[in-house]
Amino acid sequence: MKKTDPRWDDVRITMGSGNIFVDLGFDSAEAEIMQLRAQVMIQMEQFLKAQGWTQAEAAKKLKVTQPRISRLIKGKWEDFSLDMLLTLAARMGMKPQLQLVA
Repeated sequence: MKKTDPRWDDVRITMGSGNIFVDLGFDSAEAEIMQLRAQVMIQMEQFLKAQGWTQAEAAKKLKVTQPRISRLIKGKWEDFSLDMLLTLAARMGMKPQLQLVA
């Protein structure tokens, strides 16, 4: 895109919904699951970092492959179901819980 493109001068701000996946046009129910997956992955990545485990060590402890740990750390949320993320979190020693809010 050239700098002369008028879109570069557009300073309008659009408030987000609080869920980036809704803002990107996903169905609201699907977007909620996607946001949950992203949030769980962020916490898992922080936990792995705090443990100081290498990807190979984490893979062995979590009973998955090292490339799978790499995808987790890189935030490839589309590669993980919420079920799998919660299973991995439990294997890490985390205590995943689900809280429904009406």
